[in-house]
Amino acid sequence: MGWATGHIAKLKSGEPVSFRPRGGSMTGKIESGQLCTVEPIADLSSLKAGDIVLCKVGGNEYLHLVKAIQGQRFQIGNNRGFINGWIGPNAIYGVCTRIEP
Repeated sequence: MGWATGHIAKLKSGEPVSFRPRGGSMTGKIESGQLCTVEPIADLSSLKAGDIVLCKVGGNEYLHLVKAIQGQRFQIGNNRGFINGWIGPNAIYGVCTRIEP
């Protein structure tokens, strides 16, 4: 069970979620403590590199960037140059649609 388990459950049931993630890995896109709204993804084919998604990579939950897409695989990384890894569509739970102070 990770920090986003409850948010993921809501997204899976079709509900949007809002939360304030902490940390500096997304500095420049999301500052620590900013209010982020994440919505379920109706169509994964609409995702593009640069989108911010709530996902799970290697058992860890992240609100990170889609860095690249190859077919049904998505490369996830932060905004500081680190790559978390490649995941399939079942490991992406929602897309960030709004970032507020």
